[in-house]
Amino acid sequence: MRNLLISILVSFTLLQWSSFACATSLDEAYKTKQSNIQVKGHGEVIRILNDDNQGSRHQKFILKLSSGNTILIAHNIDLAPRVNLISKGDMVYFYGEFEWNKKGGVVHWTHRDPNRHHINGWLKHKGIVYQ
Repeated sequence: MRNLLISILVSFTLLQWSSFACATSLDEAYKTKQSNIQVKGHGEVIRILNDDNQGSRHQKFILKLSSGNTILIAHNIDLAPRVNLISKGDMVYFYGEFEWNKKGGVVHWTHRDPNRHHINGWLKHKGIVYQ
């Protein structure tokens, strides 16, 4: 039992450390075309896209950041609740993993990882946190 507790504590500490070690500004990740980077930010909804129903279902929308850049949010609605009543012009806060692509990038992993292998992410809309 003691070894199990130590193992859990070490795993938790490494996970927390990795979240600090991997964290970077979204603008920096965007500018340098980085991927697999844990980011936090917010933006205005400028477009709501149809859900992606291939494989795991994802709610998708595009945010315009204060920098003027745009990013796609891909929120797994098989693992987290759908963001309710989202509309163009709404502000959405996020914490997730950034992946660069030719269109600028996508933020995903905006939910809890049921397997506890990935840093938990979230979305916040109108004061409600979705994860």
